[in-house]
Amino acid sequence: MKAIRIHAYGGPEALKDEDVPVPVAGKGEALVKIAAIGVNFIDIYDRAGVYKAAPLPLTLGREAAGTVSSVGEGVSEVKVGDRVAYPLSLGSYAEYAVVPAWKLVKLPDNIDFKLGAAIPLQGMTAHYLTHSTFPLGAGHKALVHAGAGGVGLLLTQVAKKLGATVYATVGNEAKAELARGAGADEVIIYSRQDFEAEVKRLTSGRGVDVVYDSVGKDTFDKSLNSLRPRGYLVLYGQSSGVVPPIDANILAKASVFLTRPSFTAYSATRDEVLSRAGDLFRWIGSGELKFKVDHVFPLAEAARAQEELAARRTTGKVVLIP
Repeated sequence: MKAIRIHAYGGPEALKDEDVPVPVAGKGEALVKIAAIGVNFIDIYDRAGVYKAAPLPLTLGREAAGTVSSVGEGVSEVKVGDRVAYPLSLGSYAEYAVVPAWKLVKLPDNIDFKLGAAIPLQGMTAHYLTHSTFPLGAGHKALVHAGAGGVGLLLTQVAKKLGATVYATVGNEAKAELARGAGADEVIIYSRQDFEAEVKRLTSGRGVDVVYDSVGKDTFDKSLNSLRPRGYLVLYGQSSGVVPPIDANILAKASVFLTRPSFTAYSATRDEVLSRAGDLFRWIGSGELKFKVDHVFPLAEAARAQEELAARRTTGKVVLIP
């Protein structure tokens, strides 16, 4: 089968399109014939060696949708022929992948493979951020960075469903229109506006209840300063780079909270995976949640897909097709 692997950490040039053996499902696992693959920033971190998630050579990718081709011993969650999707299991940049069966979610008939590959990781991230990390409700004010990105568009919609006021940051006017379309109450174009000053203006100097920050190094200080007393900075990504070590005393100025949540910690059981995915599929099916795949690349062009994502030239979701 074809797979996109790395033999050394580095830039997009490290990605190699290779022929490798089809893997075999072991105990508690299923072999999935991949139909579509979600591309995420975590793939870039894996390629660069930020996480060193597994020994090299490494097949990249952590999210996909397809059909169960075979199952290993003891698998009861799925059967051969099921249409499934999954989040956060390494090795999805390939024509086949072995996945722990407990992570597989059956796709409803109204969800195609491209959407099925696109929604789990980003959608379930938006779900846990708004329902578990900082449970949003009516009256809350939230600042959402990268408001036109895949998570940002979903996060804004879910936050609005829960009754929150959303201020979204974006890089240009075209992305501002996308954020407004997702329901953002105010959009801040960070390339020409100081988002900290704008947040203070919009909240009469008080600050927001929570900042959802996927950017990291470039936004961290101003995100902290945008919080109300006892507000929450939810740092869930680092697209601009890793936040340097901090002095914990900086949190004392307004007694704010800082958390660095991970998908793994908030989707640690099958019940959590099914609950979060179930909500997302139901909302999409009813039209309450809008989400689309804006960029599709052949699997062999994975490097170009990652370059486009890293340069912030994409909106919504990027998907690879084997």
